[in-house]
Amino acid sequence: MDISRYRVDGKKLKLSDLPTDETKKLDRGKIEQETADIGAQLTGLQDRLYAESQQSLLVVLQARDAGGKDGTVKHVFEPVNPQGIIVTSFKVPNEEDLKHDFLWRIHPHTPSAGMIAVFNRSHYEDVLVTRVHKLIDDKTAQQRFEHIRHFEELLISRGTRILKLYLHISPEEQRQRLQARLDDPSKNWKFNPGDLKERALWDDYTAAYEDALSATSTDDAPWYVIPADQKWYRNRVISQLLLETLEDMNPQYPKSEFDLTNVAVGKL
Repeated sequence: MDISRYRVDGKKLKLSDLPTDETKKLDRGKIEQETADIGAQLTGLQDRLYAESQQSLLVVLQARDAGGKDGTVKHVFEPVNPQGIIVTSFKVPNEEDLKHDFLWRIHPHTPSAGMIAVFNRSHYEDVLVTRVHKLIDDKTAQQRFEHIRHFEELLISRGTRILKLYLHISPEEQRQRLQARLDDPSKNWKFNPGDLKERALWDDYTAAYEDALSATSTDDAPWYVIPADQKWYRNRVISQLLLETLEDMNPQYPKSEFDLTNVAVGKL
């Protein structure tokens, strides 16, 4: 599967030109088995990353409401040892956050050496929601794009690889997922009436995402627009991206600090 076509090249992006579903003629069972096989490989690579403790990986997940961020975390990262991964969900900034620059609350959650950090929403909320709701103007947004690029350059210089994923769903798919939260009592807790107000701003969010992804997709920290209408295909693509990224990082088990020649554990 060639997933390089999902990479944003830095030119002006138009989301309406990009697919939300590419599963026609695909065998779901085969794809899900491939995802499981990749998961087994991720387990070994993550173990090496943790043991090496020299590099780290930051995965940024952005999507519209009901876009599949939680599902991605649950299913794609399931094979990974919980000891080596930290998931942070960024909510509305609190009073203390607002007393600082917009990246202040983000930096403490970036991954330390050996770790994988997943941002379920991220610093990009501060150039998306804030822009759609007119909390910042276009000039401020452009300044923040520059700050974000520099911030990510700083992380990269310290040994952090950054993988940024936009989960691309259609308006109809979002409608069905939000409706399912109303129809299924076990999902009622996930429904927020505010989601309907945000849905009404679909075109505004589209414009904001197009600007943000175009301005901040760089050679070292690219964005990928993932067709996400079908969850099983989304999981397959993201799993492969993780695999290719970790393989390129090529973490290695460290050598022992001790001379283990002729060392054996005796019987008690």
